[in-house]
Amino acid sequence: METLKGNARSLLIGVTGGIATGKSVVAAMLEELGAPLIDFDLLARRVVEPERPAWRDIVAYFGEQAIKRDRTLDREWVAEIVFADREKRRMLESFTHPRIREEFVAEVRLIRREDPNAIIQAVVPLLIESDLQSVFDHVVVVYTPPDVQIQRLVDRDGLDREAAEARLRAQIPIDDKIEHADSVIDNSGSLENTSRQVEELWQRLCVLRVEKARDDR
Repeated sequence: METLKGNARSLLIGVTGGIATGKSVVAAMLEELGAPLIDFDLLARRVVEPERPAWRDIVAYFGEQAIKRDRTLDREWVAEIVFADREKRRMLESFTHPRIREEFVAEVRLIRREDPNAIIQAVVPLLIESDLQSVFDHVVVVYTPPDVQIQRLVDRDGLDREAAEARLRAQIPIDDKIEHADSVIDNSGSLENTSRQVEELWQRLCVLRVEKARDDR
């Protein structure tokens, strides 16, 4: 991916964490404080819309069973396949990740044109797995303990415990992700506690933006 964090006036923040740690909750709070949001899950859906290049690659590799009657991707079917097969997951990522990154670069450019001083946040579930830390000025990891992640998956997605545990095993353990973080938001408690941490983070990010602009002069 081309270098994006060289812009001296804006700040590029990567928000990540494990599955069901509450990344969207933290992102919504940051957006409320003024950080434009780029959601990689939305970009991932966009690049696999019918007849787009990634969609064509997926159908060629997985077959027609990977799509629904309306020609949209059967995301649940594909997810079940790739979470059980590392090679198929690698192939899926090879089809989608380059296209997602192209969309991301375009989104960053658009936001910077509209607001050169923006603190831009990108929610990237597989930021660490994809080795994208160097793309960002600051990496935020949203944390909850693994047992909480599993219970949230069971409650939110209707998975049984075995399937939920398999989803966790497909990602780097959350405790390992923390080692790559510049900031950690503990989202295992109340929303009020999370909100307080996010507000403190926002103040630090505002200072970092000023320092970055000063250092790059």
